[in-house]
Amino acid sequence: MPSQRQIRYFLTVAELGSFTSAANTLFVAQPALSRQIALLEETVGFLLFKREPRGVSLTPSGALLYERFSSLEKTIASAIEEGKQLDQGQSGVLRLLHSSSIPMDSLLPIIHQFTGEAAQARIDLDRISSELQISEIAQGKADAGVIRLPVLRRDPDVRIIPLPPERLWVAVPENHQLAGSETTTLQQLADFRFVSAVHRERGGLARRVTDLCLARGFVPQLAAVISRKTSMLALVAAGFGIAVIPEGIARQKIPGLTCIQLTDEDADAASALVTARTPTPLAQRFIDLALNYWKPETK
Repeated sequence: MPSQRQIRYFLTVAELGSFTSAANTLFVAQPALSRQIALLEETVGFLLFKREPRGVSLTPSGALLYERFSSLEKTIASAIEEGKQLDQGQSGVLRLLHSSSIPMDSLLPIIHQFTGEAAQARIDLDRISSELQISEIAQGKADAGVIRLPVLRRDPDVRIIPLPPERLWVAVPENHQLAGSETTTLQQLADFRFVSAVHRERGGLARRVTDLCLARGFVPQLAAVISRKTSMLALVAAGFGIAVIPEGIARQKIPGLTCIQLTDEDADAASALVTARTPTPLAQRFIDLALNYWKPETK
């Protein structure tokens, strides 16, 4: 196979039409240049140049090789540039996950900034549970995620970066007896039915809410219909029960719902960023932007 040096020498001679001019451009001795071209002709098995009184011109076979080599050189240069962009977190695909209790509204500012800074990059976004996010990242199937704490299972290959906790509110049907209240407490929810239920093998928001209720001496009563996803808000609006939700979701205007702030000091739920111990450049860029966006407020 021709060496990269031989290809570069051949292209330069072909473009300048002169061994002398090519040698000067390449900063090599003309005999060394001629020797490399001769070796290239020996490798390919045909003459590349016709010697003329004022330089050289390509043979038909040489012209074909020039066309192919020129395209190859551009492909190599393009591949190198793409590699640099990928290494610097400027291009590629970021496989990003988020849990159902992390609303898209809270992610969009970071995503906008990310795509603005890395215009050649693309984000593949999916919504799965916090535990599954850790598993996907550990297996190399995802690059970064935003989870709701707590999580029951961790992985030594996955880094969990806690974020500032978010206040909790309670969502009730608009005709509920609490609907006229501006604030309430967790204890006052003991007699109502919840449309969310804790999963025995998962953490997340439902487990956090259950733990808070248990600390007050009661187990959340389950509604006739329950959901562990954001569809639980539709169940609340339909009158099946209530749901404790993060402030980011409560601030959204949802028809049929009234959201009431919980005043308990510990009525909050933390989230976290997750990524591999050695993140991809794109994942690290996202993590840096997210940490800057979600950094704790200084008093």
